Amino acid sequence: MAVQGMEHFTVLAEDLDATRDFYRDLLGLEDGYRPPLGFPGAWLYVGGRAVLHVIAGRALPKERAGVLDHMAFAARDLPGTLAKLKRRGVEYTLRRQADTSVWQLFFHDPSGAKVELDFAPEEKEAA
Repeated sequence: MAVQGMEHFTVLAEDLDATRDFYRDLLGLEDGYRPPLGFPGAWLYVGGRAVLHVIAGRALPKERAGVLDHMAFAARDLPGTLAKLKRRGVEYTLRRQADTSVWQLFFHDPSGAKVELDFAPEEKEAA
């Protein structure tokens, strides 16, 4: 058996609505079908594929990251994304990878999960 790709990440949320809105408004993920699992949550989609599962109604661990440091997504429109983060007052770190010049944008969701967005080197930091 060999891994053939990543299916999804799961994050625990203190506030389901705020977390869902965060990923929809900032990253453009879309609500989609979620089976009746017996606990609150949401599945968020990109291109018809559920890439992020959000679970609510459970106690969150004191150490938010645990052993998983962050989740990363390929993205586009760096200036627009930075503007959205600024409007929402979300602190972020932006840097370029040394060898590839890929833009790496890091920030945290409402429950403390670290998110990385990777933008093509050709993107401009500001419009």
